[in-house]
Amino acid sequence: MADIHSNLTAFQAVLGDVTARGGVAEVWCLGDVVGYGPDPGQCIELLGQYEHVCVAGNHDWAAISKLDTAYFNPAAAAACHWTARQLTDEDRDYLENLPLTIKKGDFTLVHGSPREPIWEYLLTVGEAEENLAHFKTKFCLVGHSHVPIVFQCSESGKCSLSPLSDGEEVALGEARLFINPGGVGQPRDGDPRASYAIYDEETRKVTLHRVPYDIKATQKKMIKQGLPMPLVTRLSYGM
Repeated sequence: MADIHSNLTAFQAVLGDVTARGGVAEVWCLGDVVGYGPDPGQCIELLGQYEHVCVAGNHDWAAISKLDTAYFNPAAAAACHWTARQLTDEDRDYLENLPLTIKKGDFTLVHGSPREPIWEYLLTVGEAEENLAHFKTKFCLVGHSHVPIVFQCSESGKCSLSPLSDGEEVALGEARLFINPGGVGQPRDGDPRASYAIYDEETRKVTLHRVPYDIKATQKKMIKQGLPMPLVTRLSYGM
């Protein structure tokens, strides 16, 4: 899962869906646990209750002043500054110690891309092809764009792009793949439901899942905390 973005209600809905499907051995978090949403500390705490690994995202770094918010749009920057004020010392230590990349078997985990783990959006075929040389495993899991997609790349280094829809399976075979499970806390593909994926080691398949959650509950929290209205309203549209 990627881009929880302090949206505790969405995160809880995803974890509930995972449990209903039989649970998982480990949660792989692709960064941006915090930012944008109203419950940064609670999301860090809840993630910590699960066996998990997590890489650093740009909002995770911005919340602890490892990344200049001058690179953010005004709403995102305002949310980052608010987030920073909510974090405990323990929260800061957790974010400070997140690695840029993690290798798990055949998978490399990053937030943005293997080439630029914190900041690069992997959205085009050309960007995928350029990133193939920057990781050694067969598969790479990315977040950051909040859009569920898969790049399939041939031995010659040519890649193709496909969107991922609810319930769609990606079979792991000979092709190198970049897989983005979409965003838990702030989807941006026009579908406001939380998005995540489950990897089944036995079938060698990654399956995308969409989960409805109480968007209005998150929005009410955001309004109460004075977070920027554009961040509040976009949750309704998944944009």
